[in-house]
Amino acid sequence: MHDLLTAPGTPAAPSEPAAAHTQAPTRFQTDTLSIPAIGVSGLQVVPYQGSPDDASGTRIQNQGVAASPHGPGGGVGPGSMGNYIVTGHRVSAGGALRALPSLPTGASVFVTSGGVTYEYTITDTRTTSFRSQASMNAQRAAVPGSPGTAPTRAMITVTTCLTPEDNAAGNFWRDAQNNPEHRIDKIGVLTSTKP
Repeated sequence: MHDLLTAPGTPAAPSEPAAAHTQAPTRFQTDTLSIPAIGVSGLQVVPYQGSPDDASGTRIQNQGVAASPHGPGGGVGPGSMGNYIVTGHRVSAGGALRALPSLPTGASVFVTSGGVTYEYTITDTRTTSFRSQASMNAQRAAVPGSPGTAPTRAMITVTTCLTPEDNAAGNFWRDAQNNPEHRIDKIGVLTSTKP
């Protein structure tokens, strides 16, 4: 699509093992996300400089696509060592990630970027509270859930709101972007790379 942000580093060659990816792509670009187990196919992922679900990211999600924060408060690019973060709406703007809470461990998540497809395998589920800075730091950490730990592999966090669950529990708190308190994070590790 189009380049949005310049970042240091170069991608590893597609033939290298998944663990060999150590740097973000030279240019961040609009990518696509597919999660067959929950019926997501070819969802645009628009990168931006910022943190998950901030005002800029929410504006992107409001267009019915996913957003990927980069930089000091965000993550890395697809296939890069560290945490590639993808955020999307569940109950508004078409609900791109409406079925994310049901995504099981072992499911595949595919991200296509610059002609390369990265396959991640879901290994964990965590909940983030937007009312806890420590919880948000854990979501954004280079190793999801472990702030301060140096990454040794490429990982992904796909995240969406827990609005129906919060509402059902009587928790109607919202932040400045109208996000509910809780997010569900599906964590995965890079298992294959294909040109």
